[in-house]
This record gives sequence, C-alpha cells and structure tokens, in this order.
Amino acid sequence: MIDTATPSDARIFAPAAARNRDAIREVVVAEAPVTGRALEIASGSGEHVVHIARATPALTWQPTDPDPARRASIDAWRLETGADGVAPARALDAAGRGWSAEFAGQDLVLMVNLLHLITEEDARTVLREIAAALAPGGVALIYGPFLRDGCTTSPGDARFDAALRTENPGAGYKDIVWVSRVLTDAGLAMPRTIDMPANNLMIVARKPQEIPDGP
Repeated sequence: MIDTATPSDARIFAPAAARNRDAIREVVVAEAPVTGRALEIASGSGEHVVHIARATPALTWQPTDPDPARRASIDAWRLETGADGVAPARALDAAGRGWSAEFAGQDLVLMVNLLHLITEEDARTVLREIAAALAPGGVALIYGPFLRDGCTTSPGDARFDAALRTENPGAGYKDIVWVSRVLTDAGLAMPRTIDMPANNLMIVARKPQEIPDGP
C-alpha cells in the first residue's frame, strides 16, 4: 500500500509505520542513552520519530530525509503532535559520502527500512557514515528485513526481495553477516540482533568509548 496524505495536510500516513512503530519504540527505549543527540536516517513520513520522541523526552531528535515532500510531512507531524524534542527536518542523502562530518557527535543513530531499498555499494556508504557520525559510546539501531546465511526467512520475504531486485538491480535484502562485517570494519563493536515482528531484525551496534591516554 502506498503512503497517503490528505489534500490540505502535508502529513503522510505510512501503513508500515503504524504496524511497527510500537515494537521499534520499545527497542529504542531499551537501547538508547537516556540523554543526548539522536539522528534518524531516512525519516520518511515522520511518524516514527514523533512516536519515539514521546518516550525519550531527554533525547534531542534530528529527523532527516532527501525528499522535500517527506520533510514537509515530518514537520507537519512534529507540529501536530507537539513533539518538542524533535527538530525541524533536514535534507540528507545518507548514501552520499562525507555527511557524517556535518552530523558528528551523535549519541544515537536510528535507521528504519532503508538498506533493502538501495544497492550494496550505497548500503556500505550509509553504514560507514553512520559509524563515523556516532560519538564514542554511541549506538546505532538499524531495523529492517535481512538475509540469514544468504536466505530469506519466509515465502513472502522471498517474493518481496525478488521484486526489489527486479525493480532496482543491486537493491534487495542485505545479509546480516555482511552488514555486521561492514559495521565492525567501520570501528563499531560486534553487533547483536533483536528479533522483531514480521521476520525483521533490529541491529544494535555500539561505538567503543575512547580510552584516555596514559600518563
């Protein structure tokens, strides 16, 4: 089902966001730092960030998206819900190189449902930039469908993955082993995964604390 918006309202309503937002919020609350800066990559409609922000009042959220219509939706949701902890949406193409310098020092980076929509090359760039944007001790939370040992986990996932690869050669589900390797190569601790509804996973990857130099 496609996202929808009313003619007089910039808000986009994403059915998938309504289905998974509670499960995602539960993990964010459990894994995120209590205070600090939180960056959301590819915020889409904005429904996730305003929903999660209500449960993380001491975090300052920065939503981003490359699409002007989706940034307008994010800001409309932010104003509609009175989400004081959510900053105005900013433009960001997460597959572009070097953006981590502009968004450096994040205590949390959240990304929902992006990696399977982009090529492996772009996914590698996204993951490396997320790692670089994290402050020492920060955590990356990456949600979506993934391959396990090169395989999908249900007939529905297999059909969706095949459709993605047909529509956009190079896109499709990424293997969890590959994602973990890219993140560790980028300097994060070995990720762990949390099982989520509908055969999805949440990847949790932390950046080690800096060790002070000796005397």
